[in-house]
Amino acid sequence: MHLFLYEWATGGGLTHQTGPLPKSLLREGAAMVSAIAADLVTIHQCHVSTLRDSRVADLCLPGCDVVELHSPAAHRREIERLASAADGTLVIAPEFDKILQQTAEWTTAAGGRLLSPSSSFIQVAADKQQTADRLARANIPVPLAVQLEPDEPLPSDFVYPAVLKPIDGAGSQGIQLLTSPRDTPLPYAWRRRLEQYHPGLAASVAFLCGPKEFIPLPPCRQLLSDDGRFAYTGGELPLTAGLAERAIGLGRRVLNSMPTAHGYVGIDVLLGGDPTGSDDLVVEVNPRLTTSYVGYRAACQTNLAEAMLAVCEGREVTIEFSEQPIAFDSKGNTSSG
Repeated sequence: MHLFLYEWATGGGLTHQTGPLPKSLLREGAAMVSAIAADLVTIHQCHVSTLRDSRVADLCLPGCDVVELHSPAAHRREIERLASAADGTLVIAPEFDKILQQTAEWTTAAGGRLLSPSSSFIQVAADKQQTADRLARANIPVPLAVQLEPDEPLPSDFVYPAVLKPIDGAGSQGIQLLTSPRDTPLPYAWRRRLEQYHPGLAASVAFLCGPKEFIPLPPCRQLLSDDGRFAYTGGELPLTAGLAERAIGLGRRVLNSMPTAHGYVGIDVLLGGDPTGSDDLVVEVNPRLTTSYVGYRAACQTNLAEAMLAVCEGREVTIEFSEQPIAFDSKGNTSSG
């Protein structure tokens, strides 16, 4: 089996950019691609090809056939070449600027087979406003929010504190906590979503999705910065049984209301103080592998990537996780306690 593993930040998506590369995107990208590559190469008779920006010299992917990139033209050409030659392609890319959707479309147009969400799923999930509207129509709780155009002032009649975020953001980029309409938003040239701030436990739950089922992985607590920017610094798992059940239940409802999912999907939720879950909310849907994969693979007692491929192919799979607490950071480091 020949698989093409593509991660945007480390794999040539920034070849058009001169000067320093964005550290947060590189850090999380390297953590994700290193973790899943390490699992894929241990699968029997699995050959893995991947791309690497020539400037990301410290990214080491043992066992992979690595193609180095030096230009934007080579970037797209190699994606299409490797996707068409592989038995399956796994795409990891940010949602902003339609990068994830475009890469998925390049893959399928070249004759490649996606092992990650399709462009139709990405089209909905990558747009936070479209996702929230769809979930609300399905009676799934989401934060009260309004959409703002680039030059539109903050509404004076909204409920503050509130969280301002890009409609298609990823990796905590451009998120800001606002205490009143008199606050100054960060400059941003695209549409944004202003959401009512809710206290609670920030958590995520991932699912492995295929034609027959979607299998939940143990929900994680998200560790976020407390400076009003909500920067993602890592996570912890497992949650207590009651919290985990609430997160998984919300996640199942989300997937049942979305286009057909395929591959790895992450769902961010906010678990409120009511133990019945009456004030729980869905924050967003990530149509791609997320950094939490680092923690999941540390807790998983089997090969998580192999399980994901099995689910994608419609095969039955049993996945077991350790009950030992696991903490992980956005650099890919893990610890147990």
